[in-house]
Amino acid sequence: MQTGNTKTMIFPVKEIISYVSEFMTLFAGDIITTGTPPGVGSSMKPQVFLKAGDVMTLSISGLGEQRQTVVPFKL
Repeated sequence: MQTGNTKTMIFPVKEIISYVSEFMTLFAGDIITTGTPPGVGSSMKPQVFLKAGDVMTLSISGLGEQRQTVVPFKL
């Protein structure tokens, strides 16, 4: 449902790194999570949510791809 890249972010990556580094030392391999790209299902009309069997794919150019299949919750 969602497709995005760093061009759709509110703040540029350089600015985010600069801001975070004011509060902590960043090391190689650190990850800064930035939120979600446009297209969140709860903001759609009607709302759309993940269901069992849906496949989520995340890819980063030059890094690879990961996939997860949604499974039903078991008590």
